[in-house]
Amino acid sequence: MTKRNTSSTVAIPAKAYELYDKYAHGLLNRRDFLTAIGGLALSTAAAASILGGLMPNYALAEQVSFNDPDISANYETFPSPEGHGEGRGYLVTPAKAETKLPMVLVIHENRGLNPYIEDVARRLAKAGFIAFAPDALWPLGGYPGNDDDGRQMQGSMDRQKIVADLKAAARWLKQLDAGSGKLGVVGFCFGGAMTGLLAAELPDIVDAGVPFYGSPPAADKIADIKAPLLVQLGELDSRVNAMWPEAEALLQKHNVQFTVHRYPDSHHGFHNDSTSRYNKETAELAWQRTIDFFKQHLG
Repeated sequence: MTKRNTSSTVAIPAKAYELYDKYAHGLLNRRDFLTAIGGLALSTAAAASILGGLMPNYALAEQVSFNDPDISANYETFPSPEGHGEGRGYLVTPAKAETKLPMVLVIHENRGLNPYIEDVARRLAKAGFIAFAPDALWPLGGYPGNDDDGRQMQGSMDRQKIVADLKAAARWLKQLDAGSGKLGVVGFCFGGAMTGLLAAELPDIVDAGVPFYGSPPAADKIADIKAPLLVQLGELDSRVNAMWPEAEALLQKHNVQFTVHRYPDSHHGFHNDSTSRYNKETAELAWQRTIDFFKQHLG
């Protein structure tokens, strides 16, 4: 596995990834997480190196610069009457579009619109899509600049209002004048779960969905999905993977078009190139499949 976070100078034990997954998803508090990491190391310095390798380094995640001449990026607000009243997100468009373009909603992890997700939106624009990445934390002032605070902020919010904001973002993006009217959704972790949820609850809005290592839609919602799905999972992500066999059976039963990829030697978060969970080979393959999938189904 390729590790891009160069702050780590020691090999990261497999158990550390498991602990980080629990911490990142609120199953382990920070004190217990740090104590457990310390128990895996032979010295304080080694523990600090392991911890540094697990935490994001967003300087590593910029594949497309915000001032790349091929794109135009800015922040836009949108109405969300059933959510928090107003939402805001990062809108990125190709700079020289001669025709109306397909659109992709990009949904972040459980910590707000961080620099990695903004870069994902820029990558989509470079590939010829209009990309919009809403920030669920906007009602609280937006992503606070670090993931720990962002995770706590998002955890304090009303989930149903967040969902309503994301639905409002999808509707807003779908009707943009520069867009073709075709809308895809891609999401990561929490965003992966939201991708499936939006496909189920907005079947006339979502035209294609790519959930990365997110939980599947509720069993009683799967029959409502009309959009084709491309599900991207890491083979080592046992927590999320355990949820999918039942969902796959229901997707097949209800004739939903779907493909599931389980990538070997890949953890939860394998696409996030700001942490040591990043697997370069897997991430690049999954991303190319994502772009090809959206081109196929969005035009």
